[in-house]
Amino acid sequence: MKRVVSVSLGSSKRDHRVQVELLGEQFEISRVGTDGDLNKAIRVLQELDGKVDAIGLGGIDVYLYAGKTRYAVRDGLKLMKAVQRTPVVDGSGLKNTLERQTIYYLRENTGLLPPGTPVLMVSAVDRFGMAEALVEIGCDVTFGDLIFSIGISYPIRTLSKLEKIARKILPVIAKLPFHMIYPTGGKQEIQDEKKVKKFSHYYQQARVIAGDYHLVKRYMPSLTGQTILTNTTTAKDVEFLKEKGAGYLITTTPEFEGRSFGTNVIEGVLVALLQKPWEQIEPGEYLELLDRLDFRPRITPLNLTTEQL
Repeated sequence: MKRVVSVSLGSSKRDHRVQVELLGEQFEISRVGTDGDLNKAIRVLQELDGKVDAIGLGGIDVYLYAGKTRYAVRDGLKLMKAVQRTPVVDGSGLKNTLERQTIYYLRENTGLLPPGTPVLMVSAVDRFGMAEALVEIGCDVTFGDLIFSIGISYPIRTLSKLEKIARKILPVIAKLPFHMIYPTGGKQEIQDEKKVKKFSHYYQQARVIAGDYHLVKRYMPSLTGQTILTNTTTAKDVEFLKEKGAGYLITTTPEFEGRSFGTNVIEGVLVALLQKPWEQIEPGEYLELLDRLDFRPRITPLNLTTEQL
């Protein structure tokens, strides 16, 4: 049996373990949350190194992207360098393949992303493939990177503007402790009520809210049927979205036993199946394997009917 473990800076309350069969291989897939403790995460990674088939880094990015430029996140690199023998991934390979394909799939198979759809993307530098695809199919996208990561009420309206701003600030942002720019540990379980009120109009003006679930959740006001396009949701998260008034939940990663795992976990599964060093894997290999696995976005009606698809 192959073992894939996600070591996350997120809350241990979200830990989960499943056994599944994929392409004839038995997998044990699990998540270990370290409640925002970077040193604990390093210890767990060192204990797993050489004992499992692949490791995913959850609750953190190793790299942020804008256009063709990649920015290394200091704390993410610390975690990656703690592993010497086992393949370790942060999900970026899936974000540039699976999540990009998700947008094309939704355009071709549903009516949820017609041209001109107002989309709020809470952060694009961690999901640049999705950002590019949304713009490519003609959505009216607002990028909330400065709003939801830094707290500056400055919406970005174009990819070129996003890249220009990223070149100026990401080299600095990437050196900060990661908890300063993204909710880790127990902060993932609560909303920032002051900023929920301050930023509510960005949610209410959108028809689709896309991006990292913890950022989406942390600042979410009451909704009026908006579609949530994200990943890594639990049954509790689905109930939260229903209570908030979301119309649909679309998850880019498959659901196993009632929850969707993060892109880092699914990328770990693909690496374990390919049995190649991560840095040697081409995007086309991921796409071919995803096609064989028949992974498709999961569309869940929350406060609407399936006839409205």
